[in-house]
Amino acid sequence: MVVTKKIGFSTKGNCDLIDITHQVKQEVSGSGIDSGTVTVFVAGSTAGVSTIEFESGLLSDFQDMWERTIPRSIPYQHDRAWGDGNGFSHVRASILGPSLTVPFTNKSLVLGTWQQIVVVDFDNRPRSREIVLQIMGE
Repeated sequence: MVVTKKIGFSTKGNCDLIDITHQVKQEVSGSGIDSGTVTVFVAGSTAGVSTIEFESGLLSDFQDMWERTIPRSIPYQHDRAWGDGNGFSHVRASILGPSLTVPFTNKSLVLGTWQQIVVVDFDNRPRSREIVLQIMGE
């Protein structure tokens, strides 16, 4: 069986991290599927999905890492072509990736104690985001 659900929310942009673990748990629990996998996919080319310990120090470290690795302050060809100044956000999102697959058993996500599912909005402005969940199993 396959069940598709959507989660929508607004972000602040600029490496905003949104913990969506609770919403994913709710959708899996209410899906009618006991065991399987849920694919979490963010629609858009300037955001990504991952897991992290959602703790303020680590969130700051994570944001700082992106600025060191793919700085916003250098020239990007995308910015020359489109003039929107978000070339760095496209590169960051492509490295993090748009999806994550999480197993679940007995309608419960199989995550580590300190592991949360996050959406990272790398864009340089606030956005409305849509997450597609595809819940598969039996």
